[in-house]
Amino acid sequence: MIYWNDVIKFAKEGNPTPDRRVEKLDAEWQEMLSPEQFRIARKKGTERRFTGELCKVYEPGKYACICCNTQLFDSSVKYDSGTGWPSFSQPIQENAIKYELDDSLSRTRVEVMCNTCDAHLGHVFKYGPKPSGLRYCVNSESIKFIN
Repeated sequence: MIYWNDVIKFAKEGNPTPDRRVEKLDAEWQEMLSPEQFRIARKKGTERRFTGELCKVYEPGKYACICCNTQLFDSSVKYDSGTGWPSFSQPIQENAIKYELDDSLSRTRVEVMCNTCDAHLGHVFKYGPKPSGLRYCVNSESIKFIN
């Protein structure tokens, strides 16, 4: 299980090695993604709150990266955080997610990305459910649901 101290350590000292890497040029990503998916996943955008199609999906299944199909989260750790974005308390495995400190706003946050292809997913916060206490706040446009 990953906890907040692990997240900070990964962000500051280096992330776990992914099982594989996928790298493409922006033009290649643009060919395979919708304009909104490209804006969010490849250019670090954010979808508006409560607009994502996956906010209210709670069926059993997995959530994979929209860019490279790497499985990132299991539905068993998804919960309604009330924030307007799909929220998860743990990644599917430790090396699925990449963490980076994000100082783009007036406060420091931790950005989460797919560790396989560097797709922007959203951010992780230390105010989530027990036992991990984490809330991975993810853009619906960055992931896809797999039954």
